[in-house]
Amino acid sequence: MTSVTHYCQKCLAANPLGQEFCARCGTRLMIIVEPPATRYEIAESADSNEEHLLERISSLENRQARLTEKLERALDLLLRQAQNSHFDRALVKTLADLLTDDGVIQNEKLERLWLDRCQKDAEEQQESERRELVRLRILRNYSGRERAAFEQHVNEGFLLIDDEQIGRGMRALQRAADISRENGPLLSFLGEHFFRRAKTNKAQDYLSRAYDIAPDDKRVQLLLGLTCADEGDAERAKVLLLSAARLDGSTFAAHFGLGRLFVAEQKWNEAVRELKLALASKASPEAHYALGCVYYQLSRDSLAGRHLRKAVELDAGYSEALHLLGLICERSGQKMQAMHYFEKAGSGRFMSSAGSARMKTEAQNARRPVPAFRMLPARSRRLITGGDRRVAEALRQDALTVSSSADQPAESGRR
Repeated sequence: MTSVTHYCQKCLAANPLGQEFCARCGTRLMIIVEPPATRYEIAESADSNEEHLLERISSLENRQARLTEKLERALDLLLRQAQNSHFDRALVKTLADLLTDDGVIQNEKLERLWLDRCQKDAEEQQESERRELVRLRILRNYSGRERAAFEQHVNEGFLLIDDEQIGRGMRALQRAADISRENGPLLSFLGEHFFRRAKTNKAQDYLSRAYDIAPDDKRVQLLLGLTCADEGDAERAKVLLLSAARLDGSTFAAHFGLGRLFVAEQKWNEAVRELKLALASKASPEAHYALGCVYYQLSRDSLAGRHLRKAVELDAGYSEALHLLGLICERSGQKMQAMHYFEKAGSGRFMSSAGSARMKTEAQNARRPVPAFRMLPARSRRLITGGDRRVAEALRQDALTVSSSADQPAESGRR
């Protein structure tokens, strides 16, 4: 009968078939296989490749066993950490309940603040990852001769931003933009920053340059359109916002901006259409309030009241919506109901920028109606973000969310 050799998977020493441990190093032989040729009592030699394959299979099995052992250790560690986290949370919750019983803290408020903090940390982490992707895009898009200086300014700028030194970081990126004047990702990042800070003049400059480089970029179209509207360039704003609304689905910011432009032009049917599309894109208190404002201007108090009550359902402290409900009731002769809404509006939080103190006084006195939308010419500055701070903030956040999400998929795929 042909003798079969079993090779050790560790030291590759030859061992007789059927031996459990390696004679040289003592390693357990992982596979005991009898080649098919040994089943027959013939003098023919077995295939020379079989012993080599056994050696390879034994080595693979040994590696698989080691990997399985490591995975078991990792799982055990995860289970221990989960158990420790459970005990820590139970301890913190017990302490919170004890302090709540003593009247030191409010348990519901603590839970809400904790959830808000977790969400904020997650958003900061996501924003940090997005900035890193943008930094890599900026560096890839440079093709000049001063690469060393450009990379130094870019890296310095993003390091300062991560260190919460925003002003110094943006100045470093502006110096990089002076070196590379046609770097689209850098120009759009700078324009987005100044848009977030409501510095529309600088935002328009950088976004216009970015738009010249990438005219099909939806986020640049959206931010530039809103910025042009605030800078008094209503015609260009309308073209850009219409294009941004058509590309890759609609957004609250694009439709609301168009609706506000149509309100300034007193094109009420177009304004209602765009604000309805804004509401369909994002069912928010601000969208319902904006539609209520337009219907109030059109003296369609039933529809205005319906949207304003929906806004108050979504946010019971929406003072502007409560105040406008009071004006509608006052106009229809419901004095007691109007006083009720005015009192609730006076105890709420007013966020209107221009004339907010006057509006609050009038809401408390309930005497003179205040126009919901300031009827400004279409070429007025701060047309969109200068009337109501709350609506403007919702508009800005939605536009920036669209801008941030546009970076994620493509860059994450490359990464």
